[in-house]
Formats: sequence, C-alpha cells, structure tokens
Amino acid sequence: MSLDLDERQRAMLQEMHVQVWWPPPSGAEALARAPEPVPAATTAPLRSAGATPRVAAAPAPLPVVEPVPGGEGNLRVRAAPNPPAPGVFAHPHDLDIATLNWAALQQAVSVCRACPLCETRKSTVFGVGGPPAEPQAVPQVDWLIVGEAPDEEEDRTGEPFAGQGGQLLDNMLRAMALGRQHQVFLTPVVKCRPPGNRNPEPAEIAQCEPFLRRQIALLQPKIILAMGRFAAVALLQDSVPDVRQLPPGKLRVRLHHYASAGRKVPVVATFSPNHLLRNQAEKAKAWADLCFAMDALRSTV
Repeated sequence: MSLDLDERQRAMLQEMHVQVWWPPPSGAEALARAPEPVPAATTAPLRSAGATPRVAAAPAPLPVVEPVPGGEGNLRVRAAPNPPAPGVFAHPHDLDIATLNWAALQQAVSVCRACPLCETRKSTVFGVGGPPAEPQAVPQVDWLIVGEAPDEEEDRTGEPFAGQGGQLLDNMLRAMALGRQHQVFLTPVVKCRPPGNRNPEPAEIAQCEPFLRRQIALLQPKIILAMGRFAAVALLQDSVPDVRQLPPGKLRVRLHHYASAGRKVPVVATFSPNHLLRNQAEKAKAWADLCFAMDALRSTV
C-alpha cells in the first residue's frame, strides 16, 4: 500500500527533508498500528568508532513585522516563518523593503538576519538625528551623513558615530552650524558591527543596501555626505564607473549624485572620522570637503 499524496504534499515533505515510511500490509490490525512518518534526520548515520557527531542548530525563527494595509504607521506581527537551514540567512519578512514606512523599516532592521553579522551583534544601528518629532514620523533633515560599519561602541549603544570618532564629527558639525538634532540624520552603510571591527564584506554591504536606499527615499535629504570609502562605494556604485578601483582621493571635491525616487541627490565623499583620528594631517582636506558640500547645498536651494 502507498500513501495517497498529491504533488504539493510530496514537494512539502521533500523540502522539509521528511522521509515517509509505511509497513507492508499484514491485515487491518497491523495497518491500524502503522507508525507515524519518521523524519530522516532522526535516523543515526553510521560512523567510525570514536567519532563525535555534530548537529548544526538552525537559527531561531523571528516574527514578521509588517504595516497594516490602510493603517498609517500601524504595525502587525505575524507568526514566524519556517526556520532557515543551518548556515542560510534571510530577511525575516517577505515584504518588499521599498514599501515599508519609517516605523516598519526600523523594526525590519532590528530583527534582520540577512547575513552572518546578526550572529555576533549586540545591537543594530539604524541611525539617529533630525529635530524632535513623533516616534513614527520621518525626520525632516537637509543632510544625510552615511558612515561605514558600526564599531564596538556603536554596537553597544545602538547609535552611529559614537566614541572619539563621534566627538570629532560633532565638532565638525558645530563648525558647520549643524548638530545631531538639527537638520542632520546619521546612519551607517552596514547596520551591524563586523567582528573585530574588520572591514565589511561586499556581500554584507549588499544585504544592507535596500535598507539604506529606503532610508534615503523616506528622508529625502537635500545632500548626502559619504564619510569613508565603503559609504562612498555603496552610494556611488551605480553612477561612478569602477568606483571600487578608484583611490579615495579621486572621489573627493567632486559633486556626485545618487538616484532616489526620481530625484538626483547630490553626494560629496570625504574621510571617515576614525580615519581622521589616525591621520591628523587629513583634517584640513576634510574641512575643504565640508566647505565644498555646503557650497553645493546652497547652490541647490
């Protein structure tokens, strides 16, 4: 006797790696006591003496956060999807990131498991800035400052540009008559800290790029300041040929553009604050970049 399964049921069982077994017919009583389907994973494989079996644990499933259709700013939480296979990471929602509102975007970043950085982070770093507003409202800013990957202090606090580099940036903003609570929003290009403060991998930047793109579309900044090589590459990869091969100095003191929601947002590239802490002589060049950016902004308003 064989189980009467349609094609969809067989595909589901195959996807779950479940092997269905049924004993040979031996009368109605034997059939009544037929065992339940046995998952293949519970069958111990043969191994040599002394070998230690290793079982890879799948990451715990996370709830899906999504906006309520027709409910401005409201969210709902759906049950977690089936956990991914060991070593496979995916966004914890099946929504198009380009449709999320500000509050839903923050939630999506906070539970993202799109790459292995989620395994070692303490906090995600969504971004801060702009004048005080309603919790779910998009900050109204002129400047978007995009940094590189979070460091240890940023991972601990969940805020970008922390520590000594953040203090230097605050001084630079004050010299421009700006501040974190005044017409400026700060965010990293990668939302989780790479272990040991290493450079982010291209694949990690690519996984976070939809989040940054949506931030830009919602914020609608008048100008973007890309601080650091990885921020500049992420923002200019579609508009500057061979941007990954260009020396950082080739991107400075030039007005680039980032396409967002039918707009071309001016982009100015400069050094990261942490780079300036290690290379004091570059501070004069960074100030020239900031002056260039302020002139560019004035010419667009």
